Amino acid sequence: MDDLKSEKEQIEEIRAWWSEYYLVVLAGVVIAVCAILGFNYYKDARLDAQLAASELFEQLAGHVGNGDLDAAEAVASDLVTDYASTPYAAQSRLAMARLYMDKNRDQDAVDMLNEVLVMPGADDLVGVARLRLARVLLYQEKAQEVVDLLQGANDPAFDGLYNDVLGDAYAALGDYTKAVEAYGRAMADPSSNNVIDRAFIQMKLADLPQAVVTTAEGGENE
Repeated sequence: MDDLKSEKEQIEEIRAWWSEYYLVVLAGVVIAVCAILGFNYYKDARLDAQLAASELFEQLAGHVGNGDLDAAEAVASDLVTDYASTPYAAQSRLAMARLYMDKNRDQDAVDMLNEVLVMPGADDLVGVARLRLARVLLYQEKAQEVVDLLQGANDPAFDGLYNDVLGDAYAALGDYTKAVEAYGRAMADPSSNNVIDRAFIQMKLADLPQAVVTTAEGGENE
């Protein structure tokens, strides 16, 4: 009898608990289901965005290859406006910078590359954009801006290339000692073995005042 009473009491306790907390339990279930559905929707939406952006970028690449500036600008604008969260937005800026340079619109190229440097999620492309920007600025004879851009930039994958361009900038500024040092760092960087033209750097060193080169090399040997 006591066992039966105990069982009845347990059932009544369960019923009482359910009466008091069933809304909380149901709400928890609903929240969990909504979270799962929302996550799946987010994944699907993100995948759809990536695919759409990829298709647009292919169109852009074709326009850039054909030199069709008006069509390229329209597609690039759509990519940045509608798909800013995808990597293709930053890649479109790099592509447009190349096309602008082909069209002798170097300042527009500078603007595109500067955008990449501050775009969210473009970390993997910042090194490429910085290097290309430095080269365009050098083409514009803005050597000091090149120095300001690259001095202190720390990217092991690009350090050798940065120093090569830095050497050019310092040489243009007439600071031959720093030019020699920058060229030396470029050639000494083991990570740049396959990306810099050592013979060309040696030619650039040969064009510098030999007294400066000899002094710098003597200092390095010490």
